Amino acid sequence: MTQIFGYDAMFLVNIGLSLIVAFIIIRKVLFPAPEVIEEDEGEQLPPLVFTSYTPRTLAKFNGTDDPRVLMGVKGKVYDVTAGKKFYGPGGPYENFAGRDASRGLAKTSFDPAMLTPIDQPLDTLADLENHELETLDKWEMTIEAKYIHCGVLENEKA
Repeated sequence: MTQIFGYDAMFLVNIGLSLIVAFIIIRKVLFPAPEVIEEDEGEQLPPLVFTSYTPRTLAKFNGTDDPRVLMGVKGKVYDVTAGKKFYGPGGPYENFAGRDASRGLAKTSFDPAMLTPIDQPLDTLADLENHELETLDKWEMTIEAKYIHCGVLENEKA
């Protein structure tokens, strides 16, 4: 038998293989790969024409009443249909679909109480604290970078 540093070579090979297997198992158990939620490509819908929405006209774009999912943030409307797994029915942000999500995003809250009823004027966000406004600005930048800005959100005309 071949000896390396006074040990049988086959013994050293077995020790090496055991260490590799142990490393792989420990890595898989302690550091599992994060679950990735893939965005779908969105249904092949005709492009939207940039338009003005009111809370009432925006409400139908919730992924249920209409296949498109739109969301308002700081007076802008975004087509988030490509992220329907997030914003559509059953997604973690589904209550923002077809609504002005500004207050909920600013407060990092998915509570339906964060949403202004569609028959009331838009939330002015005047009572938000500076850190909440900064959070909202970061959300707006993220959404602006990922999704199509397709309109503006305005109050009902008198």
